[in-house]
This record gives sequence, structure tokens and C-alpha cells, in this order.
Amino acid sequence: MKKKYSQIPKDEKGYLKNKTDWNINIAQEIATIEKINLSQDHWEIIYLIKKFYKKYNLVPSNRMLLKKTKKKFKKKNNSLYLLSLFPKGPVKQASKIAGLPKPNKCF
Repeated sequence: MKKKYSQIPKDEKGYLKNKTDWNINIAQEIATIEKINLSQDHWEIIYLIKKFYKKYNLVPSNRMLLKKTKKKFKKKNNSLYLLSLFPKGPVKQASKIAGLPKPNKCF
């Protein structure tokens, strides 16, 4: 039986305490709570952040995320684009949906 987001340990801001609890269904539940309807564009950023975290064991800063999106995506590489996907903050919301720890600079 798959766990639901409400059944998984989280911190006070709703970030998963254990990143291994994450799956696509959990991501969709978090996105619904965040009032985001996930599209392919959202998933590209979510998986980019997950890949970055796996490589560096660090959630990227906004500057790092922009640098990575500029390398990977030619037309989807500015802060306004990222804010259109994640209006409460690209790193903050995308990392939460990705099941990663709360970024250091997010309060």
C-alpha cells in the first residue's frame, strides 16, 4: 500500500524528512497543496533539481538553478519563466515537490 503525503513525516514547512518517501504520487499531492498543476515543464525543473541534489548533495540556489537551466534549456532559462512555474519561489517550491530538504535560504 502506497503512503499518502499526510502519512509521511515532514518538517513544519511540509518538506519531507526522508527523501526516500518521495514518489510521483507524493509530488502530485504536494503540488496540489501548493496550487500547482504539474506540466512537463514543471517536471523538467523538478528532475533537474533532483539530479543536482544527487550529484552535489545540495539543493541549488536560485542562481545555480538559473545557471543549470541556461545550460540545459535554450528557451526556458530565465527567472520569470521559473517564477511562472513556481510562483512562491522556484527553488523553494520545486525542491518541496521533488521531496528534497528545505533549501538553506528558505524560511
